[in-house]
Amino acid sequence: MRLIYATRNSFAGIVFSLILIAMPELPASAQDQPDWKAIVQRLERLERENEALRQEVRGLREELHPVGNPDTLERLAVQESRTAEQAQTKVESSQRFPITLTGMALFNAFLNSKENGGIDYPTIASLGRGSATGGATLRQTVIGLEYSGPQTFLGGAVRGSLYMDFLGGTGFPNNQLFRLRTAAIAIDWGSRTVMLGQDKPIFSPRSPDSLAQAVAPLSGSGNLWFWEPQARFEQRMKLGEEWTLRAQAGVVQTSEFLANVPASAAGTLERYRPGAEGRFEVAYHSQSGRRIEIAPGFHYSASHVAGVSVPSNILSVDWLLVPKRWLEFKGAAYSGENLAHFGLGGARQGFTVTGPRNALPVRGRGGWSQLGLRANSRLTFHFMAGLHTSVARDLVAGDIGANRSYGGNLYYRLAPNVIVSFEGMQTRTTYSGVGLRWNNHYDLALAYLF
Repeated sequence: MRLIYATRNSFAGIVFSLILIAMPELPASAQDQPDWKAIVQRLERLERENEALRQEVRGLREELHPVGNPDTLERLAVQESRTAEQAQTKVESSQRFPITLTGMALFNAFLNSKENGGIDYPTIASLGRGSATGGATLRQTVIGLEYSGPQTFLGGAVRGSLYMDFLGGTGFPNNQLFRLRTAAIAIDWGSRTVMLGQDKPIFSPRSPDSLAQAVAPLSGSGNLWFWEPQARFEQRMKLGEEWTLRAQAGVVQTSEFLANVPASAAGTLERYRPGAEGRFEVAYHSQSGRRIEIAPGFHYSASHVAGVSVPSNILSVDWLLVPKRWLEFKGAAYSGENLAHFGLGGARQGFTVTGPRNALPVRGRGGWSQLGLRANSRLTFHFMAGLHTSVARDLVAGDIGANRSYGGNLYYRLAPNVIVSFEGMQTRTTYSGVGLRWNNHYDLALAYLF
């Protein structure tokens, strides 16, 4: 019994037992003779159990101290990264729905030549010559909230967004107020979406890339951008492995407060009117990153002034071409009448009032395009141009017949979320019966994305 106890409880006992087995057989009585075969079997079983225990201990040590174990280290790194990302993006709401804080802190230093019209970011060249101006601001800082909720009506998933900047108020350093840019409340049902909110016109969703504008880049020079309240429906369809079709249609609210109306007819102008818009996009996205997107669109509404209805009709097309990962070409073009309520800057003449119950729409056309070149992972160049023209016989003296802008910028990423940009832009404005004016604008921007 003592031999068996020692064997079970220590390595020394195992060694001692083996020595006894190797010794010559000693004389003993029949009742004291041990069963040597059973002892050997027990020893072998104990060896196997000890080896299994050693393997288990070794595995536990590797899990607790994963040095030299790449798989464990990689899993731990991924988990820590996910935990840190959730901690950075999570904002708790009163209704306990997920909310993500996004946007950018944006610093701009700018310089204008003498036809700036006293505006920090002019979209036209002023008719009168003044003094060159310059300054710096953080008013273009953007704060956004993106949110999502549980499934709701008929199984649809709710999501939305809200983006604001500080371009309200007078512009003095201590009088800068929030301004609503875009907002949306949307419900997705698989391939269908219903959205209520404020955004760019449905038929004109794209914009050039710039950090130098208080309004949409190339506003007044071919980019129809004015953010308008709207309700839209979207249907998405697959036309194959790499082709898709997206159809959008909706009701929008147009705003006439920028219209250039004679004082005698100012009281007859309805400031807000409903309109209908649509856009139909065919898109190709390849596995290699090549992209083609082309979309025709339309707008229809009517302005009420001087006791008559003045139609606003637009046909448009926009595009995005990405033949290589480092090359991008995008833009838009349009043709129509009564276009002033789409944020054409100083081109305020959507219609011409010639007398009581007599108003004619001003016909116009235009567009913009941008070429983007990605030099490397940090440096990108953008070259852009835009144009809006009006039919001369629809204008009166002093109206804007054409507005052109040319320029470019570079983006350099100091870090993944820090961008420094330098931009130069020239705007050339032709006034009916007066002639050409031009203004140069230079901007240095630093953006911190969050």
